Amino acid sequence: MFLMITAPQLRAARALLSIDQRELADMSDLSVPTIQRMESSDGVIRGNVDSLTKLVAALEDAGVELINDGATSQVGGRGVRLREHVGRPKAYRGRNARAAAGSIA
Repeated sequence: MFLMITAPQLRAARALLSIDQRELADMSDLSVPTIQRMESSDGVIRGNVDSLTKLVAALEDAGVELINDGATSQVGGRGVRLREHVGRPKAYRGRNARAAAGSIA
């Protein structure tokens, strides 16, 4: 079964592991530019199947469980799941509005 991974899932997984892009590149035997390209993707990461397989395997080996939309966790444990798009949090919208108006450097 092929598991899809999105750019937000990848960034969240890295944050949960407290690792940077260089460490993830080393863990998955990929280059930093490849990790950067994957993380900047829009939605589902597309790319070389071998690279995606290495990435997912490295994350799973580190303890990350990727959960597809509508799926349940098979092993349990703590986690964070993003609901379908419900909009930006108010504080985030306010910060961006102030930044756009020039009040935040």
